[in-house]
Amino acid sequence: MSRPIPLAERPLPALEAAEQARYGRHLLLDEVGEAGQRRLKAARVLLVGAGGLGSPAALYLAAAGVGRLGVVDFDVVDRSNLQRQVLYREADVGRPKVEAAAEVLRARNRHIEVVEHRLRLDAGNAEALAADYDVIVDGADNFATRYLTNDLAVLSGRPLVYAAIFQFDGQAAVFAHDGGPCYRCLYPEPPPPALAPNCAEAGVLGVLPGLLGLIQATEALKLLLGRGRSLAGRLLTVDALEMRFRELKVPRSPQCPVCGDAPRITSLADTAASCAAPGETAQSEWDLTVAAYHALREGGQPHVLVDVRTPSEVAAETLDGLSLPLDALPDRLDALPREGPIVVLCRSGGRSARATALLRRHGFEAHNVRGGLLAWKAAGYAVRTP
Repeated sequence: MSRPIPLAERPLPALEAAEQARYGRHLLLDEVGEAGQRRLKAARVLLVGAGGLGSPAALYLAAAGVGRLGVVDFDVVDRSNLQRQVLYREADVGRPKVEAAAEVLRARNRHIEVVEHRLRLDAGNAEALAADYDVIVDGADNFATRYLTNDLAVLSGRPLVYAAIFQFDGQAAVFAHDGGPCYRCLYPEPPPPALAPNCAEAGVLGVLPGLLGLIQATEALKLLLGRGRSLAGRLLTVDALEMRFRELKVPRSPQCPVCGDAPRITSLADTAASCAAPGETAQSEWDLTVAAYHALREGGQPHVLVDVRTPSEVAAETLDGLSLPLDALPDRLDALPREGPIVVLCRSGGRSARATALLRRHGFEAHNVRGGLLAWKAAGYAVRTP
């Protein structure tokens, strides 16, 4: 059984009569009871990310009566978020996520405090932010934030409840807790950008982050109550298509750069983003802005447009051109002209950047549309739809 994590010597507040009624089913549990519910009321949880994972985790931690929820996110609600980010409604599109999330959470439970942190977590603000919380829940959608959050948890002595999702698969664990491993014990360094799928492009089954976010909420409550066996030292993997759960043991690595026997990382530092948001792909000398590409099209300059999105994406909206999915590109190079420029397009610039690099290595004059179709539409340029 886990030991309850320390709550910074805070007194356990009494429960009001309305709370006694609200949490009645908790009070019936020997593993929770009134003492445990008072611990939850005294507890403070920091949610890094208010997206697909953060939404269900926040809803259930609020419902359970965690006294303070800090929500960290710098983004605004996009219509594409509504497929999986259950905190938000259509009316919230365009609003800051932390603002919309806080409104919902306060309406769900008037007895808790919700703190809005509308910012991008970085090495300069992370330590001061975490000082006010007991547990960190990682709902990040990019490697830069994930590695920073892990290092913050290790260096600040706070447990990290981790989850990640990709298409139909997910994984969850508890890191930096009770002598167990951290995220870097499993993945010491971020993958190179060329191997990291762009978060806006990889796709995900809408219910999957709900499943993983609930696992995160469960693990956070167990840590706060000191009940059950946490996922420290274990990686739980989920295959939603097969509905199969597997468990892998993850030992602490003595060579880990942050929690090992001779750590090299002793202070926070920002990791270069390898999974950028739309319009934030790493710039190169081969990039074309959407304005530059629009001018090229309007001027009738000869070129070949290669769209490396999937056929289903192309069928939904297109700029016309040659449809050649990224995974098929290496085998289709002979179909491309060697003379004249090739312009490569995808949804948000990640796949097209990788395709451009591949083409240039094979001698093509290739250019990437920076920010992809999302940036093109944001600039007000038209696309063709069925």
